[in-house]
Amino acid sequence: MRFLLLISCWLLAFSFLKADSPANWPQFRGPLGTGVAPDADPPIEWSETKNVQWKTPLPGLGHSSPIVWGDRIFLTTAIPFGEKLAEPKRSGRPGAHNNLAVSQKHRFVVLTIDRTTGKILWEQHVAEALPHEGGHESGSLASASPVTDGEYVYAFFGSQGLFCLDYSGRIIWQHDLGDQFTKHGHGEGSSPLVHGDLVVVNWDHEETSVITAFHKKTGKIVWQKERDEGTSWSTPIVTEHDGRDQLIVSGTKAIRAYDLADGSLIWQCSGLSANVVATPVAEPGYVYAASSYDFQAMMGIKLDGAKGDITTSGNVIWRRSRRTPYVPSPLLHDGVLYFLAHYQGVLSRVVGKTGEELEGPFRIPDLREVYASPVAAADRIYLVDRSGVVVVISTDSRPKPLGVNRLDDSFSATPAIVGDELILRGEKALYCLKNAN
Repeated sequence: MRFLLLISCWLLAFSFLKADSPANWPQFRGPLGTGVAPDADPPIEWSETKNVQWKTPLPGLGHSSPIVWGDRIFLTTAIPFGEKLAEPKRSGRPGAHNNLAVSQKHRFVVLTIDRTTGKILWEQHVAEALPHEGGHESGSLASASPVTDGEYVYAFFGSQGLFCLDYSGRIIWQHDLGDQFTKHGHGEGSSPLVHGDLVVVNWDHEETSVITAFHKKTGKIVWQKERDEGTSWSTPIVTEHDGRDQLIVSGTKAIRAYDLADGSLIWQCSGLSANVVATPVAEPGYVYAASSYDFQAMMGIKLDGAKGDITTSGNVIWRRSRRTPYVPSPLLHDGVLYFLAHYQGVLSRVVGKTGEELEGPFRIPDLREVYASPVAAADRIYLVDRSGVVVVISTDSRPKPLGVNRLDDSFSATPAIVGDELILRGEKALYCLKNAN
């Protein structure tokens, strides 16, 4: 009996370790924070009638990316309801343009979908409100991706709050950060980060900007630091260096590294443009950040000895000012950065540790407007266009086209890759794409 008990405990521990592995896609940009699914092998070709494991219609509208843990997929969405306003509410922010007017109240919802069947297991309405800003016409009111640690799921709806839910959909805690007023009224979108015992939210907007770390189980604020920044939509990342977890956040005035334990500033580096959207990526000892709005900027930073203002120091090992990404974040695969120019279909590749540009750039003819960040698996790169096209290319020295796939939807969300499946969130439906047996 004792032997059987030991075996049962070992199997339970093994199943937990297996769940807490790169086999999951627990956050925006995947298990490594780089856009790579290291052990996955998703399909190369699909259509509405080929290699679609299931397709599930989605309520409301959201551009948040799907996350996956085990047999569950988590999404957020915003669902309009009730009578329409006699006169739609428009953003009054300076420079507002190409924005959506608010005409109805919205329910802000977290969804859980069964990964095997595509069935919606539950919908939790975490908030109801008439939004004070409608956001840009290309965006949504649910653009921040959720994140999970395998026990809880954390959903951030900006001005509607931060929410912690258990896997049954019960709200464990919530925190209201107030109203966020974004540049040009273009809306909210930075995703939360979970690391260790903390949930971190980047709150950069046109009023008082802060970065806040909450205890993930209680919702209590562990630390909060003001940021001398305007609006950004970049998601924080964490990289460990010299036994210290560094929280890296891109911003218009500087990319900064904070000590995750207490929020103290470790280093900062100026040089990015306004309206930072792209999330930085890191590998051991190095961080890479990019932007492209009023000017193009990208940089590689060496972490050894980085302290204080490193803008003009040797820690900045390279900079570039051409073909840098705006909306889609860079992909870091085997030490090489892959990125699109602004949000168009021109792909460049740079060796992270040196800044050396490899052969290219390459124009990808089927890409026109890309908001989703590139992802990779099995030495293949997946590039998602808002028109419903996904282009698959190889990671060869001269990338080879492997597939051009079209679906009847529009895609702004970054895909999740788990096992032999690619989970693709459209404006109308969620797709699970998998090679047919």
